[in-house]
Amino acid sequence: MKKIRWGVLGVAGIATRRVIPAMQNGELTEVAGIASRDLAKAEGAARELGIPKAYGSYEELLADREIDAVYNPLPNHLHVPLSIRAAEAGKHVLCEKPIGLDAADARKLLAVRDRTGVTIGEAFMIQVHPQWRRTLELVRCGAIGALRFAMGAFGYYKDDPANVRFIPEYGGGGLLDVGCYPIKTSRMIFGEEPGRVSATLVRDAAGVDTLASAILEFPSGHCIFNCGMQVAGNQSMQFFGSKARIELEVPYNARPGGTSRLRIDDGRDPFGGGLTVEEFPPCDQYTLQGDAFSRAILDGTPPPVPLEDSVQNMAVIDACFRAAQSGRWEVPAT
Repeated sequence: MKKIRWGVLGVAGIATRRVIPAMQNGELTEVAGIASRDLAKAEGAARELGIPKAYGSYEELLADREIDAVYNPLPNHLHVPLSIRAAEAGKHVLCEKPIGLDAADARKLLAVRDRTGVTIGEAFMIQVHPQWRRTLELVRCGAIGALRFAMGAFGYYKDDPANVRFIPEYGGGGLLDVGCYPIKTSRMIFGEEPGRVSATLVRDAAGVDTLASAILEFPSGHCIFNCGMQVAGNQSMQFFGSKARIELEVPYNARPGGTSRLRIDDGRDPFGGGLTVEEFPPCDQYTLQGDAFSRAILDGTPPPVPLEDSVQNMAVIDACFRAAQSGRWEVPAT
């Protein structure tokens, strides 16, 4: 079976701790190289992870004809520039979320994709996880009645000003980092785009948002979410219908190799009398993501999260920022 030969741009923690080991277990993925602007860092990561090639620059990796596709986990402000350079080098690109700094930034990739003919997609790994596929199936088949609203939260505690999340010009802030998840998943499950949004932010002295709350108004209902960078670690997502609600136990960081669960409650009483639980066998969503993206390359089909979806997600994020500034409802730009 043909495998896609992957190169990794940078030695970011998400890559070395989670994504690379998972992709090395894929049926269609071979991690063939890793690059850093510091050759020693690339060589250290390559030794530790058993990767055949290490490069002392991103350009060297992109010039290697034995690399078919790249995974881009660089800081947010480098997502679009390095993805463009990879595409122009003939490499397919799986880029970490958020796809860019704003919708205009993300739209640059559409023209590059169409001009070069490579596959480019955003690394929202949840798109392929069985718990999310099942949630979508349950909502679409009417198992919870008419979907009326979604409610979620995602946060963690950091206070290191040197961290890229606290640097405005690097695309820092909680809304881009984790607020993108409830936006993405509510759009996915509603199957609609929000017509308008309202939001409020708390910013630190550098101007980075450390707390965000938003309402997304869909044609069929609402999504309400909170996200923050200086709160106790948390993540939750629930979908409420006219007949029942669905709660994902750990919606975004499902334990690799662990059981995932959905709770479906018809609301007959507040003590769980109408509660049922669905369990999903152990899997790793990053392995699934790598194989799904590689299959899209091999088959010439769209990736799990195509750029058109990514641009729409960024447009909603942009509208949240505008709403927080204006104090009014804002319409996402299409």
